[in-house]
Amino acid sequence: MKAFYKKYRLNFKQPSGTSRGVLTQKETWFLILENGKQQGIGECAMFRGLSMDDVDEYEAQLQWVCDHIDNGLASLLLDLVMFPSIQFGLEQAYRSLASEDPFLLFPSEFTAQNKPISINGLIWMGNKAFMEEQIAKRLSGGYSCIKLKIGAIDFDKELSLLKDIRKRFTPEEIELRVDANGAFGKEDVFHKLEQLSKLDIHSIEQPIKPNNLYLMKEVCASGFMDIALDEELIGVVDETKRRELLQMIAPQYIILKPSLIGGYAGSLEWITLAKELGIQWWVTSALESNIGLNAIAQWTFTLENSLPQGLGTGGLFTNNIESPLEVRDGKIFYNNNLEWNYKLIKDICT
Repeated sequence: MKAFYKKYRLNFKQPSGTSRGVLTQKETWFLILENGKQQGIGECAMFRGLSMDDVDEYEAQLQWVCDHIDNGLASLLLDLVMFPSIQFGLEQAYRSLASEDPFLLFPSEFTAQNKPISINGLIWMGNKAFMEEQIAKRLSGGYSCIKLKIGAIDFDKELSLLKDIRKRFTPEEIELRVDANGAFGKEDVFHKLEQLSKLDIHSIEQPIKPNNLYLMKEVCASGFMDIALDEELIGVVDETKRRELLQMIAPQYIILKPSLIGGYAGSLEWITLAKELGIQWWVTSALESNIGLNAIAQWTFTLENSLPQGLGTGGLFTNNIESPLEVRDGKIFYNNNLEWNYKLIKDICT
């Protein structure tokens, strides 16, 4: 077997704001496996400033994987515990290589019968007018669940946006989620949660920065609203420590981003622990191209989780790889009437 990788830079259609800054580009790496005439492809979507494997030797590690590809998947995954995005790329690439269709990783009603997955409509941070524009598009686009990233503009303005939505739509009509990306501090987190709690918010992701375990435990126990751990899961790779984290903090939800927490295997371990402890969960993409998003969406469908998932990021880029993935009516479909951009994929794979 042979292996090589290619770097690819995704360009945002418009700058996308988070509490960690504004994004205009996103690097990603494609891992290609060859066995005779067969090819498999996976995406290693390391996230600058967020991934635990955002290190100088990232590409050197990718090359090491290519040089040692004959060690086999199981052995390589063990060696890559500190490189979760490469673990995920490898899992994808091996599944892709083993399939007659390199993009059919998990055959199901999702891929064969156009059965969709419900997703949340993501609202990026920005000024009030920009966020209002996005909200209007999501509401007209048939979404029943909207997720707003908050923490970048004045909190009162963000609160006003949420109040406007809630005045127009009941919780039964529109589910509201918010994601603070760790923007709140010890001095204001409980006050802000109390204000948000008056608006029938479904949940808030990562209200404070990760690794403040005792404070996060208090936040989850405060009863103001349901808390979802996101960044808190990154870098916790030992099963015992994962269990201890969930037992101590006792969140209501956890958010699973395979590229950041060890691919399918790492995500399934978190899911198993969460189920044992009565914690709910959903899956979210992490700005992958459609190669990685396809791998996440197909797998997510097999998990049979009825909550809206976070899989609507494929339309953010000007130079994404065209695929059968299609978002409409607040859902993501695998539309077999659409095709992959095989010309671009061929350029990547040679």
